[in-house]
Amino acid sequence: MTHYLLDTNHLSPLVTLTHPLRAYILHRLDEGDIFATCVPVITETLYGLGVLPRAKQNLIEWERLEPNFHCYVPDEIDAKNAAQLRILLRKQGQQLEAMDALIAMIALNDDLTLLTTDKDFRAISQLKQENWLSQQGLI
Repeated sequence: MTHYLLDTNHLSPLVTLTHPLRAYILHRLDEGDIFATCVPVITETLYGLGVLPRAKQNLIEWERLEPNFHCYVPDEIDAKNAAQLRILLRKQGQQLEAMDALIAMIALNDDLTLLTTDKDFRAISQLKQENWLSQQGLI
């Protein structure tokens, strides 16, 4: 059993009933893997879903799926650590957005594997990450 944290690019496709990633993640849930998200990802996902022409259907489907995913809430320590991570990476000539730094800290603190297509996370060597969209040939 593996614990995963879904980034926005892995969470938002799940509202599309025919998306292959949806079927794969639902299968892995049935197999016992645990999937979670976090407040920054929820913010990004709901914004992205809400501005699409299918906003109403997307949000209805998200409400159906939401109980399957624990939601981590960053706290003050996460915020401070995320700021320090951004400073460290900037000194190394790398950029990481504030939301991504919070996502990374949650994954690191709870020993979660981050599911993402975002290449900016590669700068964080201790972060476990996978890209199921490319691994499964879905993008």
